[in-house]
Amino acid sequence: MNIATYQLGKNQKSIQKSIKCVIWDLDNTIWNGILLEDECVQLKENIIDIIKTLDIRGILQSIASKNEYTKAMEKLEELGLKEYFLYPHINWNSKVYSIEEIAKAINIGIDTVAFIDDQQFELEDVKFSLPKVLCINAANINQMLEMPEMHPMFITEDSKNRRLMYFSEIKRKKYEEEFVGSKEEFLATLNMHMTISSAKEDDLQRAEELTLRTNQLNTTGYTYSYEELNQFRLLDNYKLLIASLDDKYGSYGKIGLSLIECQESLWTIKLLLMSCRVMSRGVGGIMLNHIIRMAKNQNVNLQAEFLSNERNRFMYMTYKFSNFQEFSNYNDNDVIIFQHKSQNIPSFPNYVKIEILD
Repeated sequence: MNIATYQLGKNQKSIQKSIKCVIWDLDNTIWNGILLEDECVQLKENIIDIIKTLDIRGILQSIASKNEYTKAMEKLEELGLKEYFLYPHINWNSKVYSIEEIAKAINIGIDTVAFIDDQQFELEDVKFSLPKVLCINAANINQMLEMPEMHPMFITEDSKNRRLMYFSEIKRKKYEEEFVGSKEEFLATLNMHMTISSAKEDDLQRAEELTLRTNQLNTTGYTYSYEELNQFRLLDNYKLLIASLDDKYGSYGKIGLSLIECQESLWTIKLLLMSCRVMSRGVGGIMLNHIIRMAKNQNVNLQAEFLSNERNRFMYMTYKFSNFQEFSNYNDNDVIIFQHKSQNIPSFPNYVKIEILD
């Protein structure tokens, strides 16, 4: 397989953009009627099944509604739906502002958001101001689950638990805001446990999802299908590593992936990515340090491919802090080759327990 040619093709390949978050209006959208005029509003037909199905598919959900916050949240709790919505914006602000703030809080691109409302004015306002948002009229919600954008390629254990992971992160952030002490002291209190292992067949759906969903912390931007990842996993001259992270608040799920081409005297990191959900946890360099250790144990040189763009600055700095130096460009394109220059074996941070599995 000509990996360089293959990767270029993958970068040029058009990929169906999946929705990561559905943002709902309330009045005459989730329920029939206007809450401030009639407290006995009734849920729309099939709405519970739609919300629960989206949740199982790993699609997050929130609210942008011009309403009275306390009354609306009490009604959602009464209806058994409050737990499904992250960062609800129930106020008198514009829907455009609310949608932007929700996307920012969840840390997703605005082009992965869908907005549902019964008012054509609100839909047109969002469509004009945020043209990348998928706008859906509430009259069409019964057809929404059939839309291709609402069908992630795989439904993994991580995706099924995505909402719960975000709620755990909200608890972490609240704890961090109240914590008095240094960043390292805070991280030490989380009791983090990171596992790095060779990817197994049942990891591949999540591995593919990571390459498709992770943009900010992907060193090359390469994406791979389940079948392609499985082929790499079975080849003797490649290593496919996957990492997961847990702490006292729960699991972050599988958050890291790396693909390494292993020649006799030279290893090349073809892909290194970390989920943006762990950016602030100080674990971005752990998998890279593990790869450096493996290469030194095998007495081989180590290099890495890196495609520089405005979104993966953090990963650029991760390489630099780990003593990688820019060596050359690759095949006259924008890929930079980093070479590892230090003879020192890197250490792991003492605020996280590292477990290496075969």
